Amino acid sequence: MLSFEQKLDNYAELIVKVGANVQKGQTLMLQASIDAAELARRIVKKAYEAGAYSVKVRWSDDEASRIAYDLAPEESFLEEPKWTAGEKIELAKNGAAFVTITSADPDLLKGVSQQKIKNANKTTRQAMAPYSELARAFKISWNLATTPSKAWAAKVFPELPEEEQVAKLWDAIFKMVRADQPDPLGLWEEHIRELKRRAAYLNGKQYKALHYTAPGTDLTIELPKNHIWLGGSKQNEQGTWFVPNLPTEEVYTAPFRTGVNGTVSSTKPLSYSGIIIDGFSFTFENGRVVNVTAAQGEETLKGLIETDEGARYLGEVALVPHRSPISDSNILFYKTLFDENASCHLAVGSAYTACIEGGVGMTQEQLQQNGLNVSMAHTDFMIGSAELDIYGITEDGAREPVFLKGNWAF
Repeated sequence: MLSFEQKLDNYAELIVKVGANVQKGQTLMLQASIDAAELARRIVKKAYEAGAYSVKVRWSDDEASRIAYDLAPEESFLEEPKWTAGEKIELAKNGAAFVTITSADPDLLKGVSQQKIKNANKTTRQAMAPYSELARAFKISWNLATTPSKAWAAKVFPELPEEEQVAKLWDAIFKMVRADQPDPLGLWEEHIRELKRRAAYLNGKQYKALHYTAPGTDLTIELPKNHIWLGGSKQNEQGTWFVPNLPTEEVYTAPFRTGVNGTVSSTKPLSYSGIIIDGFSFTFENGRVVNVTAAQGEETLKGLIETDEGARYLGEVALVPHRSPISDSNILFYKTLFDENASCHLAVGSAYTACIEGGVGMTQEQLQQNGLNVSMAHTDFMIGSAELDIYGITEDGAREPVFLKGNWAF
């Protein structure tokens, strides 16, 4: 059995060598919460050992952020963070790699003015739009990982004594990213091969549409011509492979923007901007959300789809088997990075341009002409369960099982 220090070292190495895949002479920008200090320092060390030219660390503090939301004047949230965005955009254009380590309390902004949250999200997205376009086209290497905080661990394991919660969450994270194994790099190579095998099968099928049925869900999603299913590692503009999310269990593509019809219901809570949204559903007509309901967080959810017109359309279709490591753990993480990899999910907002042939080189207008959605937003929500069936519909109208009872049918 590996020690905590060995697992943490493995995790840092995975983030640097598998996640961002830092290259010799490359700059790495690391954004981390102060709760992630121990892991962040190891990432810095591993990055320099891998030959990084420079590692720029930018810290955040959730408690300080909450104080600002409580006490700062509302008009301050209308100011775009141009300086921080400008640095990130410049580094991206110069070929830097990016790692973000999150640990935020899922309830961080509970009770905060919805207008402040809406304004802050919108201004940040506006300022970060050029960076987001590069990231969604996979022109740059980026990775999203996570580390426990006391507040997050307490949310996930409320039944445990306080002194045991963070350690328990560390154990879960290490297991989900395979850092608790002697050869995590080898295990990730094998896992990526399997995800690519699933994607290759679906790319060969080129289904015209997918039909989803489950309790509260009856949804048809058309797929654009020449769509591409992706999974595991991606290739940046320089030809370097990287893995955007640790963990990852998904195979995904983009829907046809105006070809989504029916109703879909969530199966897990969504932690969005420090607010929990739960028990929600979307109804679509010709791709556009025409009705939204939520048992909890409805105002926040409506604020999300009001980000811009594109936020009312889907940008991602992702397949994750119900029998997968994160789902089998029976842990509700209240963190999309984990929960989306325990469940089939969709995303409202922008599509990944690499999900259609030639999409990386298209303008936003061309992407829309080819059926892909464009938006400042991109938010995943979970819809998978052991009761979900998905059928692929071929060009001649035949129906073929893709998922049965929540798991792969091939």
